[in-house]
Amino acid sequence: MKDRVEKNQPDYITDWKVTIMETWMGLDQNYIDSLVETLSISTKEHDFTMNQTPEAVSCPPMKPLLDEPELITTMDTERELLGRITCLRDEEFWFCGIYRYIFLLNLQGKLIKSFTTKSKNRPEDIAVTRSGDLVYTDPGKRTVNKVENDQIQEVIRLQGWIPNYVCSTFSGDFLVTMVSDDYKQSKVVRYSGSTEKQTIQFDSEGTPLYSSCSSVSENRNLDICVAVAGAVVVVNQAGKLRFRYTGHPSTTKKSFSPSGITKDSQSQILTADWNNHCIHIIDQDGQFLGYIDNCNLKDPWGLCVDTRDNLFVLEFSSGKVKKIKYM
Repeated sequence: MKDRVEKNQPDYITDWKVTIMETWMGLDQNYIDSLVETLSISTKEHDFTMNQTPEAVSCPPMKPLLDEPELITTMDTERELLGRITCLRDEEFWFCGIYRYIFLLNLQGKLIKSFTTKSKNRPEDIAVTRSGDLVYTDPGKRTVNKVENDQIQEVIRLQGWIPNYVCSTFSGDFLVTMVSDDYKQSKVVRYSGSTEKQTIQFDSEGTPLYSSCSSVSENRNLDICVAVAGAVVVVNQAGKLRFRYTGHPSTTKKSFSPSGITKDSQSQILTADWNNHCIHIIDQDGQFLGYIDNCNLKDPWGLCVDTRDNLFVLEFSSGKVKKIKYM
C-alpha cells in the first residue's frame, strides 16, 4: 500500500471566500479555505443550491491505510455474471447482473428475498435509499423504479435518454447517469423524487464531461464521482469539474478500466479496475493513495463499503464477493 500524499487545495473559489475574508479579517488563509468547503454555496451557472448535510460534513477519526490489505472472507453467490452489489445492512447485500431478477443475500450466502423486475427486463444498476428502500434502473423501459414494502413503483420515466446507473444521496435525492438514444451524449441528472433538479453534462469550456459511464457515487463532501471509460471524473455539488483520475503507473499495466465506484468514511474514493484486477484508492482531491491487488481479485466489478469501512468486492465472472479490510 502506498503512503498517503499531501492533499491539494480545492481547485475552485467561490464568492463565499470574499464574504468570509471581509467578516473575519485576520484569520489564517488555510483556515478560511477549509471553511469554504463546508458552507452552503449557490451557483447561477447550474441554478442549484448546495446544502451540506450534517452527516456529509462530519469528520470521523482518521484511519490509516493498511500496508497489506487483509482478505477477511469470501462469499460465493453461486451465480455468475453479476455486476452490481449494494449494502442494505452490514451483512446483507442486494445483487443484480445480466439476469432479470434482483436478490438479497446475507454474508453467509443465504437467500433472504428475490424478485423479478416489473418489466422482466435486465436491471442495469441498484441502490439503497437512506430509508432502506431499493432503487433500480431499467434501461429497456427507460425508467428508474423504487421497491417499497415489496411493491415496485415507477419513479422516473425518460424520453430521448436511457438510464444507466444510480445512487442515493445524503439528502435523499437520486443521481442518475444516462445516455442519449443515439449513444452520442451522456450526462448526470439529480432528481428529488420524479422532479429533475440539476443536469451535469459539460465542463466550463463546453466539453462533455462523461462518456460510457459505468458507475456513480456521492462522496461525503458531496462531490459527484463517476467512473467513465478510462477515468474517474469528479465534480463538486454544483457540477463544476474538480479533477479527472486516469490511473497510476504502478497499477495500470494494462489500460485503466474503472467499473464500480464507492466511497468510505474518510471521503476516500475506491474504484474497481477490472482490467488490472485491482482496486484503486484515491483521496477526495484525486491524489493516489494506494491500491489493493493482493487478495487474488479476478474481474472486480461491483463495490460497496459497510459502516465499519470493510470493502466488499464483487467479481463479475465468478460471482464471488470478497470482504477486505484495508484500513
